[in-house]
Amino acid sequence: QVQLMESGGGLVQAGGSLRLSCTASGSISRINHMAWYRQAPGKQRDMVATMVFDTGTTNYALSVKGRFTISRGNAENTVYLEMNSLKSEDTAVYYCHAAVLTYGTDWFSRFWGQGTQVTVSS
Repeated sequence: QVQLMESGGGLVQAGGSLRLSCTASGSISRINHMAWYRQAPGKQRDMVATMVFDTGTTNYALSVKGRFTISRGNAENTVYLEMNSLKSEDTAVYYCHAAVLTYGTDWFSRFWGQGTQVTVSS
């Protein structure tokens, strides 16, 4: 199986910055993409940013474009989410997601982290 370990959430004032990190470990043959999603209370889980590993192609939700940056770390299978100019509406639980080809299979499976709380005070 595959585990996703997130860190970096916390409480920050509006206008501030935070960096989230996520490392995937376990039975990983290849990662297609990793992504960050978020879910605010009473709302659905929405995509925030994605990165395709082979090409480095990134994609962002319109609400965070220009403020958030997804990047790969030097450590294998690690991604970061740099969040700047944070707003109160960015408050949510942030989840790491990965599409992984695990050893012994020939299809990509989806895995989720446990989530990390980001709270932006106004």
